[in-house]
Amino acid sequence: MTFRRIAAPLAALLSVSALGMGLAAAPAGAQGSAPYFRAELVNPADEARVIAGGVLWRCEGTSCIAPENGKRPLRVCRDLNREVGKLSSFSINGEALAEDRLARCNG
Repeated sequence: MTFRRIAAPLAALLSVSALGMGLAAAPAGAQGSAPYFRAELVNPADEARVIAGGVLWRCEGTSCIAPENGKRPLRVCRDLNREVGKLSSFSINGEALAEDRLARCNG
């Protein structure tokens, strides 16, 4: 076999493989960008970025979001409360914290 007969199919195979890897990696990147924690504050946050519960929160008005940090959600909620004040809601990965737990968070 000549080099040309091998090179064309090999190039096509590498292109398809690279495309496949790119498609497989895209959903994982998209999932990582979604916020894990969401909080609604009673009063607007004083700053756009707040470190609480070991994570960097991004706040705009009364809405704050943060990525997962591996700590207990109620502790993260309490730490956020200490930094920004009373929360009207708190959710973890899209699931709202129960009212009794939110009350404990707001302590």
